[in-house]
Amino acid sequence: MKMMTPTVRDLKVEGKKVLVRGDFDVENGNNPRADSIREIVKYLQDRGAAEIKVIGHYETKYDLAGQLTGEFPGVVFDSGARNNPGEKENDMEYAKKLAEGWDVYINEAFATSHRKHASIVSVPKVIKEMGGQTGIGLRFEKELEMLSEVWDKPGRRVLVIGGTKVEDKQRFAEKMGDKFSAVLRGGLLPGVDLRPDGLDISDAAIQQYQEELSKAEVILAAGVMGKYEDPEAIKGTKTILETMANSQAYKVAGGGDIEAAISSFGLTEKFDWISVGGGAMLEFLGGKKLPGL
Repeated sequence: MKMMTPTVRDLKVEGKKVLVRGDFDVENGNNPRADSIREIVKYLQDRGAAEIKVIGHYETKYDLAGQLTGEFPGVVFDSGARNNPGEKENDMEYAKKLAEGWDVYINEAFATSHRKHASIVSVPKVIKEMGGQTGIGLRFEKELEMLSEVWDKPGRRVLVIGGTKVEDKQRFAEKMGDKFSAVLRGGLLPGVDLRPDGLDISDAAIQQYQEELSKAEVILAAGVMGKYEDPEAIKGTKTILETMANSQAYKVAGGGDIEAAISSFGLTEKFDWISVGGGAMLEFLGGKKLPGL
């Protein structure tokens, strides 16, 4: 895929004050979102940025900003973007305050870039209007590259889609279903063959899904098959993820629930790509232009 949006590699950051939109919304300090911040900060430091500040939000209990402050003395980490109502309202005055004094803006928050929030949309606009530079970060660039392969690679595509956030996933399945040879539904999506307790897909569904996955050359997975955290409902998600992991297909998964499940089963390294964003991944693959691009 030809990259139309400038990346940090295209920008001159030496001697510049750089504002990064990161993603602090994590359960711990060892995951792709946290690592994406570490990577972009190191990149900017190595290229002589005069000052670096990373802004973002978090709605978990883990204080990633505090941890990173200890790892990178001299870099400011501010995870309070959503403490101001101007963030979600995309308020221009709030955006101007965030943007004031910065020469360069880097968006390294792919998972939030389908939201029309101030730090995603209006801050880069303000910095650009002031003569500054804007672009996407290293992880964001890699997200677009790896996700685009879902459509660019030839072969039989299979969609595995489930979980509890039904609306966006159902919309994607309906809109893009004809691009896949099979759509394998789980979780709370309509039309799922569930066990009597409703917490997992049935044995018949598991067998059918395994057969479809065995013929796949490209697999896109968004969401789990059932309440896998419950030992009584683990079979569907675990079996389907293991089947995917052992497939020779190009395998992409995205979304917090499926990422956590893949990690809990020790399968992370067997996937070609695990996106940090579920909603953003589906919007991008569904052909929508992300507000953060």
